[in-house]
Amino acid sequence: MAFVAGPRQVGKTTTCRDLSDVYLDWDNEDHRALILSGPTAVAERAGLNKLSAKPIRIVFDELHKYPRWKQFLKGFFDTYEANVRIMVTGSSRLDAYRKGGDSLMGRYFLYHMHPLSVAELCRTQPSYSVHNPPLALANVDWQALLEHGGHPEPFQKRSMRFSLRWRELRMHQLLREDVRDMTGIQDLDQLAIMARILSNQSADQLIYSSLAKQVRVSENTVRSWITTLCSLHYGFIVRPWHRNVSKALRKEPKWFLRDWSGITDRGQRAETFCACHLLKAVEGWTDLGLGVFELRYIRDTLKREVDFVVIRDGQPWLLIEAKHGDAGLSPHLAYFQQQTGTPHAFQLTLNADYVEADCFTQTAPVIVPARTLLSQLV
Repeated sequence: MAFVAGPRQVGKTTTCRDLSDVYLDWDNEDHRALILSGPTAVAERAGLNKLSAKPIRIVFDELHKYPRWKQFLKGFFDTYEANVRIMVTGSSRLDAYRKGGDSLMGRYFLYHMHPLSVAELCRTQPSYSVHNPPLALANVDWQALLEHGGHPEPFQKRSMRFSLRWRELRMHQLLREDVRDMTGIQDLDQLAIMARILSNQSADQLIYSSLAKQVRVSENTVRSWITTLCSLHYGFIVRPWHRNVSKALRKEPKWFLRDWSGITDRGQRAETFCACHLLKAVEGWTDLGLGVFELRYIRDTLKREVDFVVIRDGQPWLLIEAKHGDAGLSPHLAYFQQQTGTPHAFQLTLNADYVEADCFTQTAPVIVPARTLLSQLV
């Protein structure tokens, strides 16, 4: 089975439904009655009792709302595995819901779906490589991606009025409906205050004690709430990498929003834009079985820092510094590349024009257009 997890309104249901032969939505009363009738009834509806030239593809949408959904999937999959391909999706919380309780281990792979990226907009076919030849993205699409974000609706409409209302509605649904349904958190107003504070701190180091004082809750509560916001795909944290780095920081993570479109500070937006693309890449490469990838950053006690380091199978593979405008090449790239032995070190510039050249042919630190490098990822 394929479990498809990702943020709200990122296109999970639409994509899976387009790929399916049979679509069953728990929120549809008729579909719900069919699922409650048991695996045999679903199998008959899907035609699994008839000879088929290829396996039938079934999508179960919002199935996590069924209290016994794991038990249902176990029985259905174990009985009809040879004749069916199953996709389960519908909730931004699916990655959290799948944990605990009865285990489905060995019966599914988890796939992460992210907002649109430069590489995805450039390519008509999916990529199954760690890096690809560069492709140019049209200027209008590049500007729309920067201004409206990668979620399909605001990206396609390209209306600032729509984007503003869409962001507010999504924020309300996430902080009220999703948190209420998934957790026992009672102080929703204080959680909303913390989320608003974090919306202005994307790409900053996360100081739990400072947040606790601002929100007037305990530090442990702040840690728990941030874990919840990450599981709901409101944001994510990037932890420091310290192996083979002298005097490296070990504790302070950095916080990033999942949607860069509402960030007003140009430097923060540039770093968040790159962070979201890199997170999509590392999770995509891992989901595809191309290795085990992580996204980290490096900073030492002397305040030398590189915004991101991509870890591949336990070793630093890619150093990236993100800048909005023209700037001299950061000397920290060469310093940390020498310490870690990283094969590639890039300084991305968001306002630079596309260059048709493969960034991965470079081994020494080099300034590259973000439009070029990001088109080579996922």
